[in-house]
Amino acid sequence: MSRFAPDPAFLTSSHPVDDLPLCHVRLQDDARFPWLVLIPRYPGLREIEDLGPEDRARLMEEAILAGQAVRALGRDLGLTVDKLNIAALGNITAQLHLHVVGRRPGDPAWPGPVWGHSAAAPYGEDALGTALSIARAGLGL
Repeated sequence: MSRFAPDPAFLTSSHPVDDLPLCHVRLQDDARFPWLVLIPRYPGLREIEDLGPEDRARLMEEAILAGQAVRALGRDLGLTVDKLNIAALGNITAQLHLHVVGRRPGDPAWPGPVWGHSAAAPYGEDALGTALSIARAGLGL
């Protein structure tokens, strides 16, 4: 039986936060946006429909929790979160995952999507440690 592992693309573009009951949570390495990625910890998932009904409901609850953490992260970064974008794209990374991104008018990609807009602005070492702590606290971990 295969084991869960995040797609290698996540390992180069994000940092591990912790695990929720269903999902592995990662902080996207772009300090311009408060942004978490939820990856259900089952191997081989590609679509939300690949989850059973209880796990689909759990995924939604974890997305809401991640949204609260994204808002907390935004406050700490001095970035107002006016709108949460929640998306399961998978065009580049097929492994099932949800992006939970805090958006605001005037952010670098507003009003368009954050994906493919411009190069990421990685967190500095100190800012990364702070962001990870705030994300964990926002998730209740």
